[in-house]
Amino acid sequence: MKKASIFRVSLLAITALALITVSCNDDEPDNQTNPTVTDLVVSDPNFSILEAAVLKANLADALATSNPITVFAPDNAAFNAAGITEAVIASLPVSRVDSILKYHVHPGFVTASDVPASDAITTLLGTQLYASNNANGVFFNGIGVKQANVQAANGVVHVMNNVLIPPTRTIAQIAAGDTSFSFLVQAVTKAGLLSAISGPGKFTVFAPTNAAFRAAGITDINALPQATVETVVKYHVLTTNVFASDLINNTNVPTLQGGNLLINTAPARVKIASSTAVSSNITAANITATNGVVHVIDRVLLP
Repeated sequence: MKKASIFRVSLLAITALALITVSCNDDEPDNQTNPTVTDLVVSDPNFSILEAAVLKANLADALATSNPITVFAPDNAAFNAAGITEAVIASLPVSRVDSILKYHVHPGFVTASDVPASDAITTLLGTQLYASNNANGVFFNGIGVKQANVQAANGVVHVMNNVLIPPTRTIAQIAAGDTSFSFLVQAVTKAGLLSAISGPGKFTVFAPTNAAFRAAGITDINALPQATVETVVKYHVLTTNVFASDLINNTNVPTLQGGNLLINTAPARVKIASSTAVSSNITAANITATNGVVHVIDRVLLP
């Protein structure tokens, strides 16, 4: 009996000691915890320009939040590719730096495998960022991810190849602000689609210039039947975001009209898939709008 009593006392003592040890360890910081996004930026010299921007905009605490975030982080090479140095950051108004940085943050957790084939996600700025995942890689606004899924204690970081500049105009405003698109604006208005490409969305517009309309023998939009104009305009509009990086050679993409465009990538061209008409070259790509993206083309797509 005495030996059993001693055994029970010893067991109780060991258990108490274990509980005390666990309790003490719980009070100590976990050295295995991942650093926050802010810690990652500050500790990596390749992010020195990003760090300068974060400090200027006073967003260090926002990037250290306990809420899950996804950060699309341009490194120094990406900033340099955009012509942005620490001196440029210092010269910009705080509000401008703040808006650019918030456009690089999504208030949620998105890994590379979570990125959809084509869709828009909301940024901390409150505007849309266009995401895509295809055979060419993972892209945001057509800009490629250099290194994906860098884990942080409060989210995930994707290192970007360039800086994401928040758009300020709709597709309609971009077209209306360029006199070389006056025929297109007339056509969109006559087709009754001006409000559509002015409102929320994630459209892609292949925008023919005035020269493209003239090359097709179209010099007076008002002389054409409305039904014809509507059909032609809808052939130039996709209902999802498609940047140049999303163009896969010899694939069809559905248009607002209901038909398909055939994509070629060497060079970048589009044509109506069911037509034998001459292809239209993309002469300027990835003009990002608040509601989608515009690609300038040199031929009108005629059914």
